[in-house]
Amino acid sequence: MDDVNETAADVVDLELDRAHSARMYDYFLGGITNFPADREAAGRAMAAFPSILVAARSNRAFVARSARHLARLGIDQFLDIGTGIPTSPNLHEVAQAVNPRARVVYTDNDPIVLAHARALLRSHPEGGTAYMQADVTDPDALLNHPVLRSGLDFARPVALSLNALLHFVTDEHDAHAIVGRLKDALPSGSALTISHVTPEFDPEGIARLTAAYRAAGTPGQARTREEIAAFFDGWDLIEPGLTPILRWRPDADAAPRDVSDAEAACYAGVARKP
Repeated sequence: MDDVNETAADVVDLELDRAHSARMYDYFLGGITNFPADREAAGRAMAAFPSILVAARSNRAFVARSARHLARLGIDQFLDIGTGIPTSPNLHEVAQAVNPRARVVYTDNDPIVLAHARALLRSHPEGGTAYMQADVTDPDALLNHPVLRSGLDFARPVALSLNALLHFVTDEHDAHAIVGRLKDALPSGSALTISHVTPEFDPEGIARLTAAYRAAGTPGQARTREEIAAFFDGWDLIEPGLTPILRWRPDADAAPRDVSDAEAACYAGVARKP
């Protein structure tokens, strides 16, 4: 699976002088793969919405919980779009802890993620991982990419992960049509995982945050629960449905945390294709 991966040599311009949402997210998670432009933009975002560090960590925890749950349900193929900078535990580490044979294809549109893709390719020997550079706003190119087609078997269920991604795909790009195209390409039994920023708990704070990202060159769009629910149309939501992110199957043995829905600022859900 790894022999068809793109390499860092393919990258021409890492655009380190411009902030990128993936590197800002890395900064919020305490990572080191970020640069002055990213840290400056992240600082403005933190000033606009001080609990963004809590929100980022809450999303990361949901990624692990949802991947673990789907692996326990028997899904052993994952397509993670909007991967971001590798941060352990990565999705394949979580899935392969349940099923060592799990296969994961990662994709992101930030060239620096490709430069760090080796961290995403340390698969359990029984499974497999691959990485490709692609943009969700061109779903046909993404779906027809040779790395994806050689890495996953689209005749069997695939878990599509769109976590912390769709709030960067505005109505200008018709986010719901993009998700519909991706869903149509997956067979029965597949899964869709989404976490998405919402303005419902703190409208003023999220408005400031969206403005800060826009000022950094990254348009964004927070959506209501109803708008996020529409991404799952035609698929069956897994209990507890589309909920505030902290309430989606919280780990029973996790240490209690005093975090509010307003601080986490996201809805999250997982659905299966009939």
